[in-house]
Amino acid sequence: AETSIATDDLILLSDTSASGALRKMTRANFVSGVGGTNTPRVSVDKTGSSQSISATSWTKITLNTERVDSDSAFTSNTFTVPSGEGGDYYISAFAMITDLNGTSDYASLRLANSGNSATYNSTAVSGNSGYGWVSMAISCIRTLSAGDTVSLYVYSSEAISVNEDNANLSVIKLIW
Repeated sequence: AETSIATDDLILLSDTSASGALRKMTRANFVSGVGGTNTPRVSVDKTGSSQSISATSWTKITLNTERVDSDSAFTSNTFTVPSGEGGDYYISAFAMITDLNGTSDYASLRLANSGNSATYNSTAVSGNSGYGWVSMAISCIRTLSAGDTVSLYVYSSEAISVNEDNANLSVIKLIW
């Protein structure tokens, strides 16, 4: 009959070498080292007030409310990969841009990191929205090394605002 096993139950393994000996270990020893935790992980929001952005310049978005920061890796609006924590990371960001004038001007959201010169952009043409605002989002998986940084920037061809309570950056180390 099938039953669950206890932590101190023995598991028998057959050694495939010439000796053919049986090896035994406890269930607790068998599963130690399997899996892991998805840390570091950070989720930060823009709260309190909108941020004014000047025309034609990339500006770092002020993210002033930490919801999660498992390793104290977020400071000065930048996530920095802690020592010994290099690996694959899921990165997600969004922002609501307001004060677009409804013409063919555009806004762009960018994730930038120091370890790889490539950036991810999400661009919206305000003339398409016709509402004076647009929401933009980015998500990706990137390989990051210790010391690499991730920040969220916005650019527009006109003066705009990043709406309060509608911007977020989340960075989570993946365990495969």
